[in-house]
Amino acid sequence: MGYCSRSQARELIGAGRVTLNQRPERDPEHPVRLESDTIAVDGHRVARGKKIYIVLNKPRGAVTTASDEQERQTVYDFVDKESPWVAPVGRLDKASEGLLLLTNDSEWAAGISAPETHLEKIYHVRVNAPGNDALINRLVEGVASEGMLLRVKRAKVIRRGERRAWLEIVLEEGKNRHIRRMFEQLGIEVIRLLRVAVGPLELGDLAKGSTRPLTTAEKAALDEAVKSRAEICAPRRGKAGRV
Repeated sequence: MGYCSRSQARELIGAGRVTLNQRPERDPEHPVRLESDTIAVDGHRVARGKKIYIVLNKPRGAVTTASDEQERQTVYDFVDKESPWVAPVGRLDKASEGLLLLTNDSEWAAGISAPETHLEKIYHVRVNAPGNDALINRLVEGVASEGMLLRVKRAKVIRRGERRAWLEIVLEEGKNRHIRRMFEQLGIEVIRLLRVAVGPLELGDLAKGSTRPLTTAEKAALDEAVKSRAEICAPRRGKAGRV
């Protein structure tokens, strides 16, 4: 309903602050009929909020959490304090920067970030190594890390120097610290990692630390991309299931 995160909801329910049809409910798995049931927190009825979609150019150093025990800067420091609750769509680690979506539409967020949709995410990565065909081929072929094979869908050199290079890397589905772990295994330092696109949505010239609403056209384009990718991938899943 866009009121809070799942973990926050569990805490509220566990603390006995939530009622379902005027009765206390402490089971977070209890089924609810949103069209007819009444949910309240601390006696105040929870209404379905307006769906919000925000684009943030996340700065390096900000963590993708609602709060931080170490009191580090979080992505919420860049969101309007009067805004309803929103949550990040996917994650960018502390040292990474660039395009991050936030929304209170959890179902939509799940579709955007689900690995099954294979929605492409594009990164610009500066590395402490000369960019060459051997490096690009190694990234596409894959690198073993922690018992799994990590690979990129596509990669190319954007700018080349004697010692350093800027690469464009495209991922379909990203594991935790996917790109950084690949370069760590290759003994290459990642100097900067910037996400510049998610599907058809590009970061563009949005200033670092700034936010803006996702436009209607941009959301429609993302929805269409997710739908198209899901339709393409569905036969693959069906075939795998029969085997």
